[in-house]
Amino acid sequence: MNHHTSLRATDFGPDYRSDRSHIVRDFYLPALRVSTRYDRAVGYFTSSSLALLGQGLDDFAERGGVMRIIASPYLEHQDITDIEAGYALREVLERAALRDLNQAIEEPRAARGLGKLGRLVAMGQVEFKLAYVSHGNRVGMYHEKIGVFRDDRDLVAFKGSANETRSGLIGNFESIEVFRSWDVRDADRALRISQDFEDLWQNRTQLLRVLPFTEAAKHIIEQASRGTANRPDLDDLPADGAPLDVEQPTDARRVLTIPQDLQVRDYQKNAVQNWFARRGRGMFRMATGTGKTLTALAAASQLSAMLAKRDQALLTVIVVPYQHLVDQWADDVARFGITAVRAYESTSTWNQRAADLQHGLALGVAAAGVIITTNKTFGEETFQHLLNSYGGQLLFIADEAHNLGAARLRTKLPSNAQYRLGLSATPERWFDDAGTEALTDYFGEIAFEMGIGEAIRRGALCRYTYWPVLVELNDEEAELYVTVTSKIAKLMASQRGNDPLDDDSPLGALLRKRANILGHARAKLPALKQELDRRNAQSHQLIYCAEGRHPLSYENDADEPTQLDQVISMAGSELHMPVARYTSETGRADRLDVLRRFTDGAGLRAIVSMRCLDEGVDVPAARTAYLLASSSNPRQFIQRRGRVLRRADDKDRAEIIDFIVVPPDGATALQHETERRMLRGELARVEEFAHLAENEAHTLDLLRPLRTRYGLFDT
Repeated sequence: MNHHTSLRATDFGPDYRSDRSHIVRDFYLPALRVSTRYDRAVGYFTSSSLALLGQGLDDFAERGGVMRIIASPYLEHQDITDIEAGYALREVLERAALRDLNQAIEEPRAARGLGKLGRLVAMGQVEFKLAYVSHGNRVGMYHEKIGVFRDDRDLVAFKGSANETRSGLIGNFESIEVFRSWDVRDADRALRISQDFEDLWQNRTQLLRVLPFTEAAKHIIEQASRGTANRPDLDDLPADGAPLDVEQPTDARRVLTIPQDLQVRDYQKNAVQNWFARRGRGMFRMATGTGKTLTALAAASQLSAMLAKRDQALLTVIVVPYQHLVDQWADDVARFGITAVRAYESTSTWNQRAADLQHGLALGVAAAGVIITTNKTFGEETFQHLLNSYGGQLLFIADEAHNLGAARLRTKLPSNAQYRLGLSATPERWFDDAGTEALTDYFGEIAFEMGIGEAIRRGALCRYTYWPVLVELNDEEAELYVTVTSKIAKLMASQRGNDPLDDDSPLGALLRKRANILGHARAKLPALKQELDRRNAQSHQLIYCAEGRHPLSYENDADEPTQLDQVISMAGSELHMPVARYTSETGRADRLDVLRRFTDGAGLRAIVSMRCLDEGVDVPAARTAYLLASSSNPRQFIQRRGRVLRRADDKDRAEIIDFIVVPPDGATALQHETERRMLRGELARVEEFAHLAENEAHTLDLLRPLRTRYGLFDT
């Protein structure tokens, strides 16, 4: 391509259309190479578009060229609601524009564009303004697309369909019309478009309002351009098969370091290397008990050491479901050489320490730091501000990552985290495709997977036997089950399955109520008593109870004790077994005491719990688990099985007793198809548990009469 010295000497055509020309190569680049000013007003603008402009933009910058950009932020439903509610319009628009900018930063091809944009911002060679429609009570998007290139003498104006985005410039089918000021046929239009832009810039256009945005955007762009420029390339990361670094760094400043006494298993090394091969993004789908925590910290250690060699500090933020898991993770982090900031409960206990840590990392006083928080604290404004204000290298680790796919949390995932790692035995969200997709979009695809079967074969988890115990619904429970199932079917049919499955949604509440009918089936308690009596002398037993109260107690307005209270009374008073409760109401000190006594086996034979033992609590000493709570959600029963399969000294096998609800024999209250659906859900769990158990044949024999009765041999 010939390089010219002025706009007038450049051979511009009257138009450019995707089927007969390349808009970037044939128009943008030649214009940039000879211009001193570039004005652009568009609906959307992203940094990845600047990467396409390559050397032309570099030449433009070196000549002292100045860009003026007017764009319209995308207003989400909440933004419109806030404006209608009387929030400051400028504040809402800036928030929307900053959100757009942060999303643009995450584009895979944004790196080079951000670097160029960052340099222009730093040199004062780019200015931004926001445009929006303001007419009466109406607020809308500015959607026009015009641009003007200028040199010392002439100008070239253009208008057309292309946005200032990568897809707008090369991915979509676009066209623009071009008008040259020195051509008598174009001069009037060229000058009119130029004047239109100037009127926009000076906020003189009817129906529109234009606001300054340079200062608000400057901070994010400069931080992001530094962070993206410093993001390691694939060549910087450990190669496949390379050993993990367990040596102490020579730098006196502490970084995360794999302890020398830790045996990192081969599969954990593979997981780390797979994550690095994906440039520090992805999820580990690892069975409960296979060491997700230590694998994640091994990955963080490798990253920390690699960045330290480049004199870059790393902040690792770890989010977990519960407070006791913060403490558990903090203990593990301490083994890797770092004292973590524990961010939960009162903000005053951790906010200043976390801010001081961030300042220390920014100033180079510290080479690495770790903040561990709960899902609840993570979603709050104080912690979000802390995260969003950090401009350095950030690793974001989510334990039980499926929780962060919830609608209230997935919008809060930090876009400034260059490195992301999600951990979960079951990353897919139950009946929530949108939440599952949001997690994949944020963390990336599965980088490593190890199921329970493979973990047992490798010796990472112990073998187990599985004993299903069949219990019947009584007639009253069966009738309520049919009623609730009918309501669920009608609601799903009327809303075509689009009703959100949050706990507070109508469909979510009905599904929870139906599961509670099975979980609280009254026949379970006498059956449990028999099973406990058989193992009365054994220690290290876990009993999982259903949450809340029996649904019939609400229907009949009866003050019935919870299942957990009834189990505590039965085991303690009737069977004289030393037991303790472990629930969300159990204080932190009491929880630690319960787990210590349970592990020691001294004076405590069983823990009775609900959901609190589902996610992450480390109880490897557990040898027997009773599953009273019936859930068709794979996450719950997979986690509960994993709790009791962890390896421990003098433990080579575990035992699982599962209480399976079946329809009453000869019942007339249940419709046959409803019976089949109920059993199909229960048997799916049984099949999952049985096929890896040592005694699979026993389970299949036990269930054969039921399968015959309901024609469920296809299940």
